[in-house]
Amino acid sequence: MAGSAKRKHYWISCSTLFLAATLTFMPLSAAAQGASAKTDEGHEAGIPVTDQLVLTKCGTCHEPDAKGNMSRISWIRTTPEGWEEAIKRMVRLNGLSLSPDEARHILRYLSDSHGLAPAEAEPVEYYSEHRIVDETIADPDVRHACASCHALARPLSWHRSQDDWKYLVNMHVAFFPAIEFTSFQLPARRGDSESPTPAAAPVSPLDKALAFIRRSAPLSTPSWSEWQASMSDPKLAGRWLVTGEEPGKGRFFGEVTIAPGAEADQFTTKTTIHYVDGTSETLSEEGSSIVYTGFQWRGRSAVQQPGTAVGSPKTIREVMLVSPDQSTMKGRWFWGVYEEFGMDVKLRRAQEGPVILGTDLSALRTGTTGTKVTIYGDHLPDDLSAANIDLGTGVKVASVLNHSASSITVSVDVAADATPGMRTISAGAATVQNAFAVYRQVDFIRVTPVTPIAHLGSESHEKGYAQFAAHGYSFGPDGKPDTADDIDLGPMKATWKLEEFIASYGDDDTQFVGSVDANTGLFTPSSDGPDPKRRSMRNNYGDIWVVGTVTPEGSTGQLSARSYLIVSVPQYVQYDQPEVGQ
Repeated sequence: MAGSAKRKHYWISCSTLFLAATLTFMPLSAAAQGASAKTDEGHEAGIPVTDQLVLTKCGTCHEPDAKGNMSRISWIRTTPEGWEEAIKRMVRLNGLSLSPDEARHILRYLSDSHGLAPAEAEPVEYYSEHRIVDETIADPDVRHACASCHALARPLSWHRSQDDWKYLVNMHVAFFPAIEFTSFQLPARRGDSESPTPAAAPVSPLDKALAFIRRSAPLSTPSWSEWQASMSDPKLAGRWLVTGEEPGKGRFFGEVTIAPGAEADQFTTKTTIHYVDGTSETLSEEGSSIVYTGFQWRGRSAVQQPGTAVGSPKTIREVMLVSPDQSTMKGRWFWGVYEEFGMDVKLRRAQEGPVILGTDLSALRTGTTGTKVTIYGDHLPDDLSAANIDLGTGVKVASVLNHSASSITVSVDVAADATPGMRTISAGAATVQNAFAVYRQVDFIRVTPVTPIAHLGSESHEKGYAQFAAHGYSFGPDGKPDTADDIDLGPMKATWKLEEFIASYGDDDTQFVGSVDANTGLFTPSSDGPDPKRRSMRNNYGDIWVVGTVTPEGSTGQLSARSYLIVSVPQYVQYDQPEVGQ
């Protein structure tokens, strides 16, 4: 396929086809495998293991050499989730016996000493964050060999020696022999315009994928060497300011108080966030976290006085990256059986001086007057007036309506000829970039997530929901949609409905798969199991369009966009690593 290709990232059970977090490629004699691997892996310098518990618990099968290198282990680096999955596999397949405290100790040591650098972790962090992402994979053969069953981020979150990548291939063939004929050796289907050149030497998808992975995720990298030299214990205690957006609820602001835990990489947290839509309750939570490799925050918080509505969190998991200077964090907080609910978050350290975080409105239309805008911040000075609040050329603060140390509400006039684009707010000595957008009209909208999956459920298996949201956009200077200069106008109020995705004659999925709330965009799937009301008593699975419609401010016309939703059966076995935050 010419150009880029996209592949959905689903946290589904078929992802186990890759089992990238493996320390052994067959459930046979681990000791024999370790001996052969040690000989082959001598071509590259390994990472010596110095932790006594790892040597004791893992050394029987992964015998260390004179340099302290343990077979397989010394030639692999990955995320905390990857190492936890590997440890679980050793327990399940090879009889490893660990107490919970021993497992935590080994996980932390391997994540710290055999982990990823920030530059390596960030491009694939969405996998640990459980986001639904359409991956861009330029080579269709790489997509066919790797992403037919799981996200490409799964192998890319591992860094291995050249030999160890080959061992991973062997593991695939040993566990799933049919993969040789479904993905590895037979090429992907191509359109009429993409026929391979007859004279070209045949190269299997596996060979292309292996070359790509080896090139993209080697064991030794400058980034890892630099991070090993600069990595230090995280010093995160103090007060932090949080901003973010939750699909279905919009923007929020708040603060997190972080206190030291029992060890240098452990912390406790108290969080309070306020949604700006005025209809959602304040969310308060308390939790704890571990920071792996000096920058990978993995936390878990319990919500104080949780709500009873569908999608209201009781326990929230936190996956964030701490910046190298330890001044900011960003990531996703999520919850739900399928991690389908969540919020994008950014944290920054609170300062002694004034700070501006953002505004309640994400966009202002040209030619409007008297628009009420609330600016959120911290330690905002008492003497702020309309004259010393700058929203950029063509946007005038007419008056200050309300003022406190954490927010200031102003009346704003936007000139008809104001230049569209993202704006910076300045108030005294405090500034924040890209705080809101100025636009002439809403040209199109997008519905997110673009390609989600929901799961049927019943008393035995909980349902997997899907929360949709609509964002408005204006064309950039090029006057075209879906280009880099499009102006994001933020979340917009939409109405929601289901439409049939015609996949067969007499398709009737919209009648059985579930329903979407017309006001909130929350899709609730139907019950699982054979449905007597459906033809052939089929289950209530299917695929449909979820359509969002927006009536922009100042317009009588409507804009619509849609998302392709698959409603599947329950995921009977959960493949997840929630313990990294405990």
